[in-house]
Amino acid sequence: MLRVSHTCAAALLALAALGLPVGAANNDPVILVHGFLGFGPDEFERSGFSYWGGYGDIAAHMRVYRGPRTVYAAGVGPINSNWDRAADLYAQIKGGCVDYGAAHVRRQGIPGQLQKPPGKCWAADPANNPHGYPLALYPAWDARHPIHLIGHSQGGTTIRALVELLEHGSPEDEGGAELYGGGKAGWVRSVTTISAPHNGTTLSDAVLAVLPSLRLPLRELFGNRAARWELAPDGAREFNRWARTSPHVYYYSVGTLATEAGSWCCNGTDRVIAPIQTTSHQYPRADMIPYFKSFAGEWIVPSLLQNGIGGYTQHAPGRVRIDSDWFPNDGVVNTVSMRAPAGHPARDYDGSSLRGTWNFLGNYPGYDHFDILNWPNRGPSADPLYERISDIIFGL
Repeated sequence: MLRVSHTCAAALLALAALGLPVGAANNDPVILVHGFLGFGPDEFERSGFSYWGGYGDIAAHMRVYRGPRTVYAAGVGPINSNWDRAADLYAQIKGGCVDYGAAHVRRQGIPGQLQKPPGKCWAADPANNPHGYPLALYPAWDARHPIHLIGHSQGGTTIRALVELLEHGSPEDEGGAELYGGGKAGWVRSVTTISAPHNGTTLSDAVLAVLPSLRLPLRELFGNRAARWELAPDGAREFNRWARTSPHVYYYSVGTLATEAGSWCCNGTDRVIAPIQTTSHQYPRADMIPYFKSFAGEWIVPSLLQNGIGGYTQHAPGRVRIDSDWFPNDGVVNTVSMRAPAGHPARDYDGSSLRGTWNFLGNYPGYDHFDILNWPNRGPSADPLYERISDIIFGL
């Protein structure tokens, strides 16, 4: 017993000397990346409302949970493609000015897009910042100083694009920007995605394809063409062929589920939205955020005979097959899409972590697309999820 006590004491002293919380194998910084139409921590600061936490603060909670930890919330283009958002994220973390790449802008950029937008910069050195740019989140970032990335919704696929560019760069001439040279394996220790549309979401197909009157406003909602394409199942399939799962990174994924199978009575769904139900389709729970209930079920309400996410299928040749596996959803993304990119290695998390494969942490029933961020709504707190993620990633 005496020898064990001495060993434990020595380990605690070693952790203290390294600045590591007790029980932590690493204390690498965490970067939180918001989803589509999301926003950074400064954009609604006066309102007190945060993307990560609503009127609470998930980043602050993670900092003190078994802490101290270093946790940042990033802000990237709200309606941009994964590539563009990854370029934003790289500059914001490392420092420097955003460069979207010469070949990329020429071939896939939106009309009028600049390769190097003026003023979209972050200072790596506070002592050398003549333009007064905001400070970069972690200028020391490299293979010896890796980070953990956590993304919600499109934030998850944005992170995957960043890992692909870090490690493999671009095969085309992007004008010399550091990001596109590749060769940066080991810069990311872990990736965690929450409610991410790895295989796309049928929300865009179910609504845009069948309701012409809604096409224009929803095109505005779904952003530029590249972003809309990547968020749809067919575009996500193409994205998944490009954005590989790295053998150097630990991957984790979380699903959310806010619909239930139909029943003639007595389930937890909103009977005002869906008074008549069939057992083969999915319907929005009563505690789903109200705006998304109209699209989440078998039908788009109040339209007649137009399928919503919980009832939309398509089997056209050459396209991604959408069947009943896609019906369960969280109001925005199909739950089946959240586990892992199709064709990439994946497994259920069993308490051990494997690099280079998706370790699925399971589905969280009763959480819609924004409940999992602790946005104001009925239901349990999502804090235990972020505590669980912290325990896993800081134990690597």
